Amino acid sequence: MTTATKSGVNMGRMVLYAALVLFCIYYLLPLYVMVVNSLKPLSEITAGGMMSLPGDWTLAPWATAWSTAQIGVDATGLKPYFVNSLVMVVPAVALSTILGALNGYVLTKWEFKGATLIFGLILFGCFIPFQMVLIPMARMLGLVGLAGSVWGLVFVHLVYGIGFSTLYFRNYYAAFPTELVRAAQIDGAGFFTIFWRILLPSSGPIAVVCIIWQFTNIWNDFLFGASFSDFDSQPMTVALNNLVQSSTGVKEYNVHFAGAIMAALPTLLVYIVAGRYFVRGLMAGSVKG
Repeated sequence: MTTATKSGVNMGRMVLYAALVLFCIYYLLPLYVMVVNSLKPLSEITAGGMMSLPGDWTLAPWATAWSTAQIGVDATGLKPYFVNSLVMVVPAVALSTILGALNGYVLTKWEFKGATLIFGLILFGCFIPFQMVLIPMARMLGLVGLAGSVWGLVFVHLVYGIGFSTLYFRNYYAAFPTELVRAAQIDGAGFFTIFWRILLPSSGPIAVVCIIWQFTNIWNDFLFGASFSDFDSQPMTVALNNLVQSSTGVKEYNVHFAGAIMAALPTLLVYIVAGRYFVRGLMAGSVKG
């Protein structure tokens, strides 16, 4: 490679890197605005300094958003609704992941008539618009006594999440050696023994994908939370909306920014900690053999 060619390659890389840096800055600019304005007094924001760093650094907006912000008719802050979201997300993600793994196991390693049709029906459930099930689901929650409760939201997200988790695990287990399952059956292993001791321990990559996907969708959901919860069982997203709507007179933008960051922080942390495993898990079952 000649000197001129090397120089041209280096110049091309510099242009590419510069463009990537500009795109990153543009993409992260809203996050920068939210963070810096959540750490400054309201007077600095109303004076027109939204883009500048805080002149007087303060965590008071965070404390207000967390524990004393006016939401609806009560000054409860976002703390109880953050807890509601945690109580809703953890069991919904865990149960939908386990049930999806069981479905994928049955549909790929225990062949039976109609398996393809059943999988197609489960997959079809992934594409039903949320708005179509609001009234039937509200009726069902009322019949089973879960209307207006956190556990009602757990049930709703569990039902909606099974389709996606089944899709992930079914495709992953399709590439898993069936010979291992048959050998375990010959040795006397039963249905659940094979699942717990052979398939599930090897399902780490796709389980991470399913957990991240489910956690993000459930935590960020607004429609189901607004439709099936009462004031005491509202998730974080609904409470954040009520926080913004409850402001009268001068808008407390610093408190709103702090609340928005609190609502986004769990999903952001999940992607920071486990994001690199997400693509690995998606690709894990894409190649057989």
